[in-house]
Amino acid sequence: MPQSDFYAKVRRGLPALLHQWLTEGQADNDRLALLLAETARVAKLAEPESTPSGETLVAWSQAPEAHDIPLWAPCTAVFLLNQMPARPVPHSEAEAFAWAYCWLRNRQFSDIDTAKAALPEHLQAPLAEPLEAAWSDQQGLRLI
Repeated sequence: MPQSDFYAKVRRGLPALLHQWLTEGQADNDRLALLLAETARVAKLAEPESTPSGETLVAWSQAPEAHDIPLWAPCTAVFLLNQMPARPVPHSEAEAFAWAYCWLRNRQFSDIDTAKAALPEHLQAPLAEPLEAAWSDQQGLRLI
């Protein structure tokens, strides 16, 4: 799979991750934006320059691609979605690729099997192929 195809799928799927967070989260959009930014800081996933408004979060979730979305937001959404009792799963191939990409960005794994095994059980099947592609991409970047 060429890297351009991989990244195109990831970019198309990142807004869907934020839409999942807005859909699954049980608060108003401003509160969900605050939770996203504060979780990124507390969990040391990223240091957002500022906390987005709920309106900004909604705009990111509706973007056709992720050009203006800071990567910390969907990566943090994956972190939070993986912990939800509702057990959300990706709703499209692009979202699954974005989910797998963020999964690998959030944690360091020694090998693909460890990365797969660390996934919540309900995500292991839906993310099997996307995780392989994300792992291959990540390993290819280490060679540069």
